[in-house]
Amino acid sequence: MKEVRARGARNALALLIVGGIAVAACSGGDDSNTAKKAPPTSSTTTTIPIPTAPFTGLPDPTGVSLTRSSVAVKIENTPEARPQSGLDVADVVYEEVVDGGITRFWAVFNSNAPENIGPVRSVRAMDPQIVTPLGGVVAYSGGTEPNVAAIRATGLVWVDENNAGDAFFREPTRNAPHNLYARSALLWQRGGQPVPPVPLFGYIDTEKDQAFTGEAVTSFHANYELGYDVSYVWDATVGGWMRFQRTNEPFLSAAIPAVQVNATNVIVQFVPYAGFGEGNLIGTGEAWVFSNGQLVRGTWAKPFIGSITEYKDAAGAPILLTPGRTWVELVPIGKTVDLVVPPPPPPPPPTVAPTTTTTKKRGS
Repeated sequence: MKEVRARGARNALALLIVGGIAVAACSGGDDSNTAKKAPPTSSTTTTIPIPTAPFTGLPDPTGVSLTRSSVAVKIENTPEARPQSGLDVADVVYEEVVDGGITRFWAVFNSNAPENIGPVRSVRAMDPQIVTPLGGVVAYSGGTEPNVAAIRATGLVWVDENNAGDAFFREPTRNAPHNLYARSALLWQRGGQPVPPVPLFGYIDTEKDQAFTGEAVTSFHANYELGYDVSYVWDATVGGWMRFQRTNEPFLSAAIPAVQVNATNVIVQFVPYAGFGEGNLIGTGEAWVFSNGQLVRGTWAKPFIGSITEYKDAAGAPILLTPGRTWVELVPIGKTVDLVVPPPPPPPPPTVAPTTTTTKKRGS
């Protein structure tokens, strides 16, 4: 009996020793025998902000607008020059009065541009005041000696027939002088500073559901000289102002298929002209800003040639635009801008007091 108990005790001791060894093998020992633990996982994610294009305030997922300067091209606006290439995609367009009351454009590109831009035409006396704040590259086709000297004195990278090389070409389907075009890629190869360009406008924060608000306007008509007067009609489905030459001729681009030129914002800046092509943008004056089917009346101010024009409302606060493309109409003081406003809402129906009836009880 004692032998049985002794044998049982020895067996129990053996089991304890084996169990201890097994536990030690699982939980102890050197690093080579230690089970590797999975690295901790993190629930934190990093959101990389999408860049914003300087001249439009729109998201630029490619970031290309931050890697290059601006390119500004002087574009013709005679009937022989229409439809033009580039006006439909330019970030900003300035329209100015030149000889004989006709108008021309400075089309400004940074976030986007077509392959070819034009027709390219000559500079005027007021042009340095337009392009100096842009920096970058300016492309044009000649001009009088004083005007060419003034544009070259801006310090910008200038491109004309004298140094364009392959950056300019003649379009064989058009007649001279309405057939000179520029290649956007070769213009950007000229460099230009600053990179990226400095924003020209402030923008509302649409992500916070802010919206441009003012007087409701359906359309407006800027009375340049006959044949160059323009109308803009608000199109809520597009979210922009559709441009018409005169009152009812859609202003089309040379893109294929052709599209009607439109702008998210249109600024009518009333400026003094000493003569055709001799507007003065340095000083202060009246400005009307159109966006989101609305109008805000305010002022513009530009203290010196290189400063960016500021637009403020009647209270002196900066006028913030809707992100998108902007056209600036440099209308001579004295020219009118006609507004068409939506009809007032119909009055509410008259309130009719409810009628009551009294039913007599039987036998009363």
